[in-house]
Amino acid sequence: MTSRPRTGIFGLGSMGYGMAQSLLRAGHELAAFDIAAEPVARIVAEGAQTGNPADLAPGLDRAVIVVLNAAQTRAVVLGNDHAPGLIDHLRPGATIIACATVAPDDARALAATVQARGLHYLDAPISGGAAKAAAGKLSIMASGSHAAFAGARPALDAMAEVVFEMGPEPGQGSAMKAVNQMLVGIQIAAMAEAMTFGLSQGIDVARSYEVITRCAGNSWAFENRGPHVIDGDYRPASAVDIWPKDLGIVLDAARAAKFSAPLTATALQQFLAASGSGLGSQDDAAVAKVYARNAGLTLPESDP
Repeated sequence: MTSRPRTGIFGLGSMGYGMAQSLLRAGHELAAFDIAAEPVARIVAEGAQTGNPADLAPGLDRAVIVVLNAAQTRAVVLGNDHAPGLIDHLRPGATIIACATVAPDDARALAATVQARGLHYLDAPISGGAAKAAAGKLSIMASGSHAAFAGARPALDAMAEVVFEMGPEPGQGSAMKAVNQMLVGIQIAAMAEAMTFGLSQGIDVARSYEVITRCAGNSWAFENRGPHVIDGDYRPASAVDIWPKDLGIVLDAARAAKFSAPLTATALQQFLAASGSGLGSQDDAAVAKVYARNAGLTLPESDP
């Protein structure tokens, strides 16, 4: 009889929760953890277990870390003043799968610390959104040793539609994610600019969407985020405040490489303006409100 894969997931936000569901559906014996009690209770009701990480971590073969940023990833893996980290409790040979968007240098530094403790580290940022996370159809850009890939494989198979193997050195997965985030951030800002520009020319945002999604100007961001503007619905699929972090990572890497990235810098300024206007917790399509406000335009608003 084949034993069930033993996996832990740390972080049950919109992405992590769907990934946890995919792991359960694939038959993993799953331990789930989050600082918020409500998603933990929900995923336990669906078949996961929870408890003290120090007690459960020694029995895990792999740990999937789905938190916001590098600081939170380090806290889970290395610990802080409030709690010890996973490296103090995972058994030698276990694999850490780090899914947050972080700078390539942060991924390399954390990997070196983890590997020095006899653990494997897969630099594995994710893309696809909450719906694909719940369907097990994420795209994962991963880099790490052969042993790290082997240890992560049961979880990768459950969570991803495609795994791009970026090489044996941690950091290359995060570098590829930076390329992706550069494009998506620019394109969301461009969607907002184009829709509000059309409005300034007397073209309703719904009409712009109808036309552009069938023309060469279309993009994933336009097609995916445009309906949020049309409906005036800014409940966050991905919040405005994600982008100062992610585009900041891109620009830091570009600066280190002496690479000029003016479109990224411009998009970042628009997201910063949106965040500074109190829109940080709204969906990132709310960057359109910055353009509309500056031009004296009125966008659709959903009913309260």
